[in-house]
Amino acid sequence: MTQDLTKGNPVKLIMLFSIPLILGSVFQQMYTLADAIIVGNIIGVNALAAVGSTGSITFLILGFTIGACNGLGMIAAQKFGAGDERGLRRSLATSYVVATVIALVLTVISAPLARHIMTLLRTPPEIIDDATIYIFILLMGNLIFMIFNLQASVIRAVGDSKTPLYFLIIAVTFNIALVFLFILVFNWGVAGAAIATVIGQLTSVIMCFVYIRKKFPILRLSREDWQITGRDLKDHFRMAIPMGFSLSIIAVGAIVVQYVLNDMGPLAVAGVTAAIRIEQLAVMPLASFGVAIGTFVAQNYGAGRIDRVKEGVRRCLAVTVLFSIVMGIAVFFGGYTMSGFFTGGGDPEVQRYAQIFLRVNGTMYISLGLLFVYRFSLQGLGKPIGPTIGSIAELVMRIFAALVLARMLGFIGICLAGPLAWIGAAVPMIILYYVTMKKHMRSFKAR
Repeated sequence: MTQDLTKGNPVKLIMLFSIPLILGSVFQQMYTLADAIIVGNIIGVNALAAVGSTGSITFLILGFTIGACNGLGMIAAQKFGAGDERGLRRSLATSYVVATVIALVLTVISAPLARHIMTLLRTPPEIIDDATIYIFILLMGNLIFMIFNLQASVIRAVGDSKTPLYFLIIAVTFNIALVFLFILVFNWGVAGAAIATVIGQLTSVIMCFVYIRKKFPILRLSREDWQITGRDLKDHFRMAIPMGFSLSIIAVGAIVVQYVLNDMGPLAVAGVTAAIRIEQLAVMPLASFGVAIGTFVAQNYGAGRIDRVKEGVRRCLAVTVLFSIVMGIAVFFGGYTMSGFFTGGGDPEVQRYAQIFLRVNGTMYISLGLLFVYRFSLQGLGKPIGPTIGSIAELVMRIFAALVLARMLGFIGICLAGPLAWIGAAVPMIILYYVTMKKHMRSFKAR
């Protein structure tokens, strides 16, 4: 149910809010993890590389939807923090319209070009067919991913981080069962893995619709709530588009990195694929702290509690640094063993690539943790321009690593793309956050 984050101990609220987010994020990653483990062990390393080679494109297109929904969720959190229930419902109705338009446009533009995109990325010939099939199916399900992320963002905006977790547990369990069914029984290959992912996410969408209708009167829309004005659309697009572009800009850098990585062969691609799957789980606590502080900041900013915003961010930073160190140590020493789960432990060369990648990245998780906290804090303050500037800096650093460092250092240069991008993105956002907070604190003290 709803939770007011404008009252009570900030660090306790953030931690309790984060726990379901962490678990939910783990289950969210289980969609792709199930694909990768089953595909890598049952179909083979080439199939694993095919799935992995689509990661940057998936991040580009689906990442836009996630970023846009985060922006829309921040508007809802501000309305809830201000006690504006009518405004909250109108915001939800407007968000549904905005999300649907964005998803349909992205699908129409990207899905028909799936093969051309994979060709432009110089995807190795032995994996391009499977890669094209996999990415095409995911792109066709973009509206489903968009609506679920919007629903989850709005539910979190009103202080409930547990409900999306319950739905994901059910959906992921269903998804894994479908992956086995479609691959082992129906013999659909990587297409079966992609179809199972889309169906699993659709399950979550349906459950969210029913739950919101029955259990959240504050979010139950009436005909009046759908009387959307041009100003409503403008305000919501103003938050959604920059936040969507923020993640997409980052993804462009990832595409350049993938482009260079593909030239290093299927084993290197498979190794990075396995490493990224492990890393996605390792940094889940950091990402979840970011989402939690974003909701905390948005609610308190909406309520005019700038003092609590400052205190909450400061305490969240301390927790984030601690977790960054712990997770960095875990992947540094356990990366080789963990990557074996994706190849059945039978391809040491793939595991070696994964180990190198995780050791380079794991030492810099602190910079990633700081990036998450400041990015989502700026979103909560209604400042989408900050994350956009940070994302441009991240793009520049990834391209530099891919085109310059990879040529000088080989595979190590590819591994450095992430850490350099995190630092490049964090610096401008840290500066903008403190400039913004200084301005807000002066206004707060003057009241």
